[in-house]
Amino acid sequence: MNEQIQQRAFEISRRYFLGRGAGVGLGAMALGLLESTLRAESEKPKAIGLPDLPHKPPRAKNVIFLTQSGGPSQIELFDDKPGLMKWAGKELPDSVRGGQRLTTMTANQKQLIMPSRTKFKRYGESGATLGEWLPYHGEVADELCFIKSMVTDQINHAPAMTKYLTGHQLPGRPSIGAWSSYGLGSENRNLPDYLVLISKMKRPSDQPLYDHYWGSGFLPSRYQGVKLRNAKEPVLYLRDPDGLPRNVRRGMLNGIAELNQMRLEKTGDPEIETRIRQYEMSWRMQSSIPELNDLSDEPESTFELYGPDSRRPGSYAANCVLARRLIERGVRFVQLFHPDWDHHSRLGSWCVARCRDTDQASAALVKDLKQRGLLDETLVIWGGEFGRGVAGQGKWDSPEGGRDHHPRCFTTWLAGGGVKSGMTYGATDEFSYNVAENPVNVRDLHATVLHLLGIDHERFTFRHQGLDFKLTGVEPSNIIKEILA
Repeated sequence: MNEQIQQRAFEISRRYFLGRGAGVGLGAMALGLLESTLRAESEKPKAIGLPDLPHKPPRAKNVIFLTQSGGPSQIELFDDKPGLMKWAGKELPDSVRGGQRLTTMTANQKQLIMPSRTKFKRYGESGATLGEWLPYHGEVADELCFIKSMVTDQINHAPAMTKYLTGHQLPGRPSIGAWSSYGLGSENRNLPDYLVLISKMKRPSDQPLYDHYWGSGFLPSRYQGVKLRNAKEPVLYLRDPDGLPRNVRRGMLNGIAELNQMRLEKTGDPEIETRIRQYEMSWRMQSSIPELNDLSDEPESTFELYGPDSRRPGSYAANCVLARRLIERGVRFVQLFHPDWDHHSRLGSWCVARCRDTDQASAALVKDLKQRGLLDETLVIWGGEFGRGVAGQGKWDSPEGGRDHHPRCFTTWLAGGGVKSGMTYGATDEFSYNVAENPVNVRDLHATVLHLLGIDHERFTFRHQGLDFKLTGVEPSNIIKEILA
C-alpha cells in the first residue's frame, strides 16, 4: 500500500512539472538537466574551472595540505641549534629580541632560554636535520623540501591561521583551497573540488577550528571546503529518508532544479547556481562518499605503512589514507587539520604525543604517493600558523616548561608537485628567533603554490565590491624560485 501511495505521489508531481509552462516547458528543462547530468557522468572526467586557467602547464595537479594547528615547535622538530646549551637559563639578549611583541602569557616573565628538549640527527643524502621525535620523517628526508625561514606578523592563533590559509588575518577572504577550486575545478564530478578532514582526537582539544579556515569568503559558496565529519554519516543529510524511493528523490531534484533555474535566469544570483550544482553534487555523493570511506579494499600493507592508528576512523593516519584516495579520484585540494600543537607547558609530553599522532602517517603519505606514481603531480604541504619561542614559558628547566607563540621564524615543508627534493631553504639565527637568510612570508608561499598549479598569482583575481582581489593581496609577493625543480 505504501509503495502505491509513493508511486502515485511521484506520478502527480511528474505531471505537475511536465504539464506546466508554454513553449519550451519546464518539463523539457528538467529532462534536459537530467540528460546533461547523466551525459556528464558518462564522459571522461575533465576539470571544470575558469576558461583561461591554468595560465601555463602546471607542475602539480593536486594539493594535500597537512595543517598542523597550534604552532609546532621548530626548535624541537626541525631547527637544530646546539649552541643554545651554553645559553641555558640565561636571558635572551635585547639585541636578539629587538623589541618584538610577546603574548600576555610571557610578556611579564624573564625571557630565559630553554634549549631544545630533543636530540637531532642527520638523515639521507641531503643531511637534513630532524629531531628525534620525528623518526619516520627521517625515512623520507630526501623527498622533502624544508623552508626554515617562514615569517608571519600575527602572534595569536586565529588571526595567524587565518592569514596562513587566506593571506589576510581577518575572516572574510577565500582560503587557498577555495581559490584553487574556483580557478581550476576538479576532475571528479562526483566529489567536491575541495575537501576538509579534521582529526578526531583521543582527548578533547580546547583549540577551535573555525569554518572560515576553509571558507570561500566573497567567492560563490560552492568553492568552500566540504568538511567530512568523523561520524557514521560523513556528510549530514546525504542519505535519503527511509521509505523514499530513488526515483522519487530524482523527480524532486528535477523539480527543484527547474524552479532554481527560473530564478537564476531572472536574477543572475550566483548563489542560485551554487544551489543547483550542490543539489546535483549531493545526489552523486550519495554513492561516492560511502565508497570513499570504505577502506575494506585497502590491502594490509596500507595499514602497516600508515601505522596501527590508520584503522581508527577519524584519526590523522586514517585521514591521510583518505587524502590519498581522494587524490586518486581527481579531487583538486584536500586539507587535513590536526589540532593541539599549542604547547605552553609540558612540551616534552604534549609535543611528543602530537608527533606520535602524525609522524608515521605524514611520512607514509609521501611514500605511498611516490610508489603509486602520484607524488610528481601532487604537492604535499606540512605546517602550522607559526612556531615557538626560544625562551621557556614557566620554569625553563622543569618538565612542566613549555614555549610561547613565535611568528618571526618557523618551518614548513613541501614534497612532490614540482619542488626540489632533499633541500633546505632559508636559515634562522643561532637562537631560532629571527630569520638570517631568505625570509619567506605567507604571501610568498601562496604565490609559489599557485605557480606550481599553473596559476600566475598576479593575474588571478576576483572582483568584489569594485575591487580586484588576489590571494596574495596588494603587498609584494615572490615565487620561491630556488625551491622549484
